[in-house]
Amino acid sequence: MKRRILDLGALALVGGLFLQGPAKAEVGVTDTEILIGALGVLTGPLYHNGKTIYDGVESVYNEVNAAGGIHGRKIRYVREDDVCKPDQAVPAAKKLIHEHKVFMIHGGGCSNASLAAMPEIVQAKIPWVITASTAPQLTDPVNPMIFTTMLAGWMETEGQLQRAIDLGAKKIAIVKQKDAWADSRYKPLLDSMKARNITPVADEELSPDPTDATAVALKLKTSGADAVIGVLFPKAATVLMRDMYKIGYRPIVVGGSAISDLKAMDQSIGIAGSLDKFEALAPTKHPDDPSVAKWKDVVKKHYPSDTFMTWHLFGVASGEFMVAALKKAGKDLTRESLAKALSDLSVESAAYPGPMTCKPDNHQCYRSMAWFSLRGGEVKQVGVTHLK
Repeated sequence: MKRRILDLGALALVGGLFLQGPAKAEVGVTDTEILIGALGVLTGPLYHNGKTIYDGVESVYNEVNAAGGIHGRKIRYVREDDVCKPDQAVPAAKKLIHEHKVFMIHGGGCSNASLAAMPEIVQAKIPWVITASTAPQLTDPVNPMIFTTMLAGWMETEGQLQRAIDLGAKKIAIVKQKDAWADSRYKPLLDSMKARNITPVADEELSPDPTDATAVALKLKTSGADAVIGVLFPKAATVLMRDMYKIGYRPIVVGGSAISDLKAMDQSIGIAGSLDKFEALAPTKHPDDPSVAKWKDVVKKHYPSDTFMTWHLFGVASGEFMVAALKKAGKDLTRESLAKALSDLSVESAAYPGPMTCKPDNHQCYRSMAWFSLRGGEVKQVGVTHLK
């Protein structure tokens, strides 16, 4: 009789455990909700590196939630401001992980801030999908929990070189501005040229804020360069293009994503035709491209005070990528199942000119860029480069 009572008691205990459900639920996941954290700059002059991107991400999430969510769960997106400063990024990451107790982090704008937060995120073994930070150290070497849907910084100059070659350039020159930002892209460019057995016919520097670039323009012309790769911000690029045009030198000029507002550049130069052979890259399609009109309307619906821009498209593309990953991870969602889904995933987005593709040995999931030029006073997409 005593043994029977013990057996019944054991059965009751086991039955009670089944009624209570799993012994350990995944952090940030309930039957009805997935809690995702955004880490990035939300205030100040660089807010577009975070706040605007996350408005794009959350616009995607809001649409998914309105359609019923993912496997019955709706996404709740909480944001913490790293102010684009390393010393603010660490407490912001800690707050997301330990106070909000998010399931994963989907964000990262300023690279220095993201690099500072990285040890906290790695230690917590929490999935992190980066939206805009470009530092290659974030995903190389591969960490099983960290992925990015943004180009790495070195990919821009690799793409610029490839674009110059695709346009038929035979003699390529470099002009870079004198600062750390340009230096971080300059060495990878030289490495890429060396790997292709290309020696620049000229290698010149400009200050970030020049008033005259005639001397540099004359050196480029004398070199015989038929293409110039510009590692420059808008002010330096504007002065260089103006002064090359003035001396009658009109090579192909290939700029990076920092020179995104071609209309403003054209107005600053004030000389018709000075940008006819100038192209600049962007990781996204143009905000006025008909193929992204749907997302322009969606962002306007959820954030009526926003002016739709390229930064929203970073968020839209990354948001679509995350939705696909969460669906693939399945109803029994864990951090491990999400990381597994992310490590073998390819997603097309209307916001990007190429796919986002992750592989187990490569978590740099985006490698495409669009090229834009001024045609008849309007910015037009004129090409796409896909890096291997």
